[in-house]
Amino acid sequence: MAKQVGKPEWARVAEAFEASGQTQREFALAHGVRLSTLQSWVYRLRRSAPSRAEAVRLLPVQVATSPAATESLLEVVAASGARVRFAVGTDVAYVARLVAALGR
Repeated sequence: MAKQVGKPEWARVAEAFEASGQTQREFALAHGVRLSTLQSWVYRLRRSAPSRAEAVRLLPVQVATSPAATESLLEVVAASGARVRFAVGTDVAYVARLVAALGR
């Protein structure tokens, strides 16, 4: 963006980035904006947004009682310290969604 852009326009650009699903670098290249400027406005947008506590979603689980099953477990430890164990072979997309939700 070669021309001078005002605050309302940058807020719209930052919102467009948030909805894009792209990395900041990809978005900046695709839209011709400086990466550092985009990063600054995304940061401002995120700080100004009222914190929204998302509702906790519970997922169905099955508890295995077999002690032999503990040998083939994968344990994920979130930054918060939460530990979750999965059987080897559990759907990777499911694990990724759960770990992402724990990270919020």
